[in-house]
Amino acid sequence: MTSRTAHRLALFGDRDVLHSLAVTAAVCVLTAGMVYLGYFLHVLRIARRAPCEPAHGECVLLFGKHSPQGRIDRDFQARLDRAATLWRQRPPVSVVLLGGGAEGEPSEAELARQGLFERGLAVDAPLRLEAQSRDTLQNLRNARTLLGEGMRSRVTLLSSRYHLARCALFARQLGFDAELCAAEPRLQLGPRMLLRIAGEAAYVCWTDVGSRWARLIGNQRMMDRVH
Repeated sequence: MTSRTAHRLALFGDRDVLHSLAVTAAVCVLTAGMVYLGYFLHVLRIARRAPCEPAHGECVLLFGKHSPQGRIDRDFQARLDRAATLWRQRPPVSVVLLGGGAEGEPSEAELARQGLFERGLAVDAPLRLEAQSRDTLQNLRNARTLLGEGMRSRVTLLSSRYHLARCALFARQLGFDAELCAAEPRLQLGPRMLLRIAGEAAYVCWTDVGSRWARLIGNQRMMDRVH
């Protein structure tokens, strides 16, 4: 069993996670899927409209992607290409590379650093690595700790278009002042991309509805999971 699989199984063995999942499923069923449809359109709208060039861009958080045996896929390559382009246009003050990895394998952050060096970044570029996290929420939690007082300024969240709605939701819950930056020049819809957006919509729906429910019933333990 991989560490990534173990992490996911641990999440689904948590009673608070199962509680929020049951509530979200009930809401979607009782509204005949209309709540989920709203989140699907939200994720799609962000994926379509996200800019490729940040308005600020002084601190860029670059999200990694699962890379078994160090194999970087097309989505991860696009994120690295965009980060290198931003560097050439207007070098950020700092770039935080996010993402851990399985034991004995390079982390997503380390792969990103190597990929950026291969794209022309100097070895003394201001890169900071967060190489312990296993999901998007942990990415941002650990980045918040790493940045300290620096997280009070605006940060740029750089990731694939389909992933940006999730990044934005967690960033808001964790107190970041964040702007979005899409890796791809434009959203290219097709069966694969629609499936990705559908999956992201389900995740964002679950996270947001679960958070709202936790606040409604005053369950601090559940609320602490996303703050």
